[in-house]
Amino acid sequence: MDSHDTLDQVRLLGERLDKLADLVRRLAEENRSLRAGQEQLSNERAQLLNKNELARSRVEAMIHRLKSLESSQ
Repeated sequence: MDSHDTLDQVRLLGERLDKLADLVRRLAEENRSLRAGQEQLSNERAQLLNKNELARSRVEAMIHRLKSLESSQ
């Protein structure tokens, strides 16, 4: 193997390393974005569960009041 082949191999290896480094950066950014989205969805879910619980409590209170009105008549 002559020095020209060795230099070509080193150049190709450097290009592959650059591509891999770019891929790692892109994947890291995508991962950060996905984690942020997941956290946002988790927060939205928690808010919706709270609203659902509040609505359920209000409906149950209304039913209780209606039953009380029925029994008092």
